[in-house]
Amino acid sequence: MQGTVDGFSYGLVTPVAAYLMACLGGALGLRCTTRSLRHRDTFKAGWLALGATSIGTGIWTMHFIAMMGFSVRQAPISYDRPLTFASLGVAVVMVGIGIFIVGYRGATPLTLVTGGTITGLGIATMHYLGMAGMRFQGDIEYDTLTVALSVVIAVVAATSALWAAVSVHGFLASLGASLVMGLAVSGMHYTAMAAVNVHLHGTADAAGSGDSATSLILPMLVGPAVFLLLAAVVVMFDPLLVMGDPDWQRPAAQSAHRPGVPAPRRAPAYGEPANWSARPRSGRGGHRSQDW
Repeated sequence: MQGTVDGFSYGLVTPVAAYLMACLGGALGLRCTTRSLRHRDTFKAGWLALGATSIGTGIWTMHFIAMMGFSVRQAPISYDRPLTFASLGVAVVMVGIGIFIVGYRGATPLTLVTGGTITGLGIATMHYLGMAGMRFQGDIEYDTLTVALSVVIAVVAATSALWAAVSVHGFLASLGASLVMGLAVSGMHYTAMAAVNVHLHGTADAAGSGDSATSLILPMLVGPAVFLLLAAVVVMFDPLLVMGDPDWQRPAAQSAHRPGVPAPRRAPAYGEPANWSARPRSGRGGHRSQDW
């Protein structure tokens, strides 16, 4: 028996809420990754881990918020709790692998492709593992071409996000990148859901074993939302992360200092040699030069 699938049981409420959650996780993850790349200190691994957890949590929460709107009219749906939360672990771990590769190896084409592929496959694995946790009196079949398209979208979205994390440093630019990332992740989810076909076992009218969708709302929204809120607080209390480098760290500010006053030194930015020096010296004809 063919099941009647409805992916928008609550109209636009679940797609919009899911998109906003994906954007929030993406924004926090991108800003944390930017912070780790800007200053090579002992907290680099911590910032990368926080970024990976934020992105993975945001994507996982986005998926299950969107799944609140998914229903099969002839069969109630429940969820297997271990598989549901195992998909969260997969998302965080594989996103973390991709972010750490780029964070420690640099933004070369090879690392971006490698990290983006691993991260994208992690997002796709999270989605289909979460789908495997669904319990109802029937089976799910997938259209192979649509599934392949969803995986490609996930890999491209992940690679673009990693590129943005190491290339886009302005606050507004990062915000725009997170909006695009949220759109890509949401597009991957609904593309994957378009591949779903449900076949019921007779006239199923009883819920399967496991937790109902309603009982998963509390851990799905409260737990991850609290984590993302705490991550946002950490980000907001880092002025370099929100406002960018202060004036004393910018080369333009050094060239505009008053005559006779030594130019201030600054820590080397990401990609600059460690022995960079900003002390001016006088050359011939009274012109000043800098040692790079």
